[in-house]
Amino acid sequence: VQLVESGGGSVKPGGSLRLSCEGRGLNYFHVGWFRQAPGKEREMVSYISVSDGSTYYEDSVKGRFTISRDQIQNTVYLEMSSLKPEDTGVYYCAVGVLGGSQPEAWPYWGQGTQVTVSS
Repeated sequence: VQLVESGGGSVKPGGSLRLSCEGRGLNYFHVGWFRQAPGKEREMVSYISVSDGSTYYEDSVKGRFTISRDQIQNTVYLEMSSLKPEDTGVYYCAVGVLGGSQPEAWPYWGQGTQVTVSS
């Protein structure tokens, strides 16, 4: 599965970005978004289930981020609003069949897209 991410950039605190993850066959997998800040481990931010469309959000992004799936476009989006400096990092999308928050459970990864939130 080849994944292509886009939509990263630099914004000021309070700003918004929409990340996209596109890939053939995406509709058959759980899709997760992870981020990795400098010097920190990769952590799950959100994921969307393939089976029932249920979603998960890490506590710090609840109410600010929204994950959604466009099955026609084979794309999963992560809408990010009210961005904070601590949201800064490289954001990766990943697909898998097991789900869960551990990066090791996700076999396929995109190349990552940088998000920088700074005044």
